[in-house]
Amino acid sequence: MSRIVRGALIQSSLCEPATSPLQKIKQAMIDKNVGLLAQAAEQGAQIACLQELFYGPYFCAEQNAKWYDLTESVPDGPTIKLMQELAKRYQMVLVVPVYEEDLPGVYYNTAAVIDADGSYLGKYRKMHLPHCEPGFWEKFYFRPGNLGYPVFDTQVGKIGVYLCYDRHFPEGARCLGLNGAEIVFNPSATVAGLSEYLWTLEQPAHAVANQYFVGAVNRPGVEEPWRIGEFYGQSYFCDPRGQIMVQASRDQDEIVIADLDLDLIREVRNTWQFFRDRRPETYDKTVEL
Repeated sequence: MSRIVRGALIQSSLCEPATSPLQKIKQAMIDKNVGLLAQAAEQGAQIACLQELFYGPYFCAEQNAKWYDLTESVPDGPTIKLMQELAKRYQMVLVVPVYEEDLPGVYYNTAAVIDADGSYLGKYRKMHLPHCEPGFWEKFYFRPGNLGYPVFDTQVGKIGVYLCYDRHFPEGARCLGLNGAEIVFNPSATVAGLSEYLWTLEQPAHAVANQYFVGAVNRPGVEEPWRIGEFYGQSYFCDPRGQIMVQASRDQDEIVIADLDLDLIREVRNTWQFFRDRRPETYDKTVEL
């Protein structure tokens, strides 16, 4: 019998001007995404992933310490507690990207993973941080991740997380595969321009190389006042053969739903024996400084 999991990706535009009070922005985005998660649950989703830094704008477009006030503890902060309640209510695994405070002044770009019974399973902290024009000043806001590449054993399958810029680095994607991931989610905030053509190239390539499903989430719209570019949406699921199964539109809120047959992973791996035929003893150069 096929082991089918219904997944959902939540693509959501900013619903409150970035010039509004921070807590007003945060509450508006939480309320909006709570509604979208309810819709996903109505469609039978068993696991759902929100976008990177889901409860605010992509504030890394500028360097301003006021955005530190959006941080909260993981898992003890109010947003994760709320998401635990929703996960239990809907019996749905949740991947929840937030701005984490570890200690005062020590902040991470983090995604919490919550099981379908509401239990907190752990978190992934974004490993690779951009710091460049036109407005990706992430090292001003975040410390690089220090928790490795964990895989979370949920009620619906083994889940890994990669965050936005991480997708440009195949090494971590491989680690997630070797750690047993069946579905890898990549919550993002990425704009049109230089790397847009990579959006549907890199992550299907990770899916092929590591033979797992990928759920890639991007926000839509242009965020004022920075206008660093168009967040072009196009969230999608792809299968272990790298084939895109379903994809969202470019410019509007959307819930992307796909049925993921996790038994396909074994079928593909029995055809393409990439893990069997690896030669890690020859890869020393990949970790030399």
